[in-house]
Amino acid sequence: MAARRAIVYIRRMPKPAQPRNTPLLVLMIAMVAVVAIAGVAIWRITESAPAAGGSAVNIGGPFTLTDQTGTTVTDKTYDGSYRLIYFGYTFCPDACPTELGVMAQAIEEMGPAGQKVQPIFITIDPDRDTVQQLKTYVPLFDKRLVGLTGTPQQVAAVAKEYKVYYSKADQPGVDAKSYGMNHSSFVYLMDPDGKFLTVFSSDTGSDKMAAEIKRYMDAPAG
Repeated sequence: MAARRAIVYIRRMPKPAQPRNTPLLVLMIAMVAVVAIAGVAIWRITESAPAAGGSAVNIGGPFTLTDQTGTTVTDKTYDGSYRLIYFGYTFCPDACPTELGVMAQAIEEMGPAGQKVQPIFITIDPDRDTVQQLKTYVPLFDKRLVGLTGTPQQVAAVAKEYKVYYSKADQPGVDAKSYGMNHSSFVYLMDPDGKFLTVFSSDTGSDKMAAEIKRYMDAPAG
């Protein structure tokens, strides 16, 4: 299978006002930082992408988290279903709700075949994304959507398995509960056994996503 090129979307949070005598220097530093972050995220995905004619890829793995009902779940909980997985946070102003909406629409466009797909939202902000917060948030997109949270250590572990980049945004002057998160923005498609199939970048429309999922469903086993 030919290598798939994934394009990362990094959420860039608003910057505080800077002294008038250093705007050019600050701009240059900010540009370098953004390029570096994007480069790291792209490298983490492409290093695990399948080579031409290659075999299994090292994306995904075991996890133990808690869903929006307070139930402890693992990766095995969803065996038997294709999985669309997105990492983000509920306080995200645009990228996360956009991608969750695309996921929900793609599953809807698949018709009856969509029943074989389990959409999953995994937070990268466990401090604020509690069980109660997820219980309120996930039904806004689709009744089938599962929201998962855990301890910071559990979230870090599953993010590492999926090569997800995330960090708290550096925003001097912002109160402790109003921070933003920088993060890579991909939708992962896993097969019914939890094996990686492909990744969708943030510019993928619901029609293309639905068609690609159905293509994998219809492909001969093995």
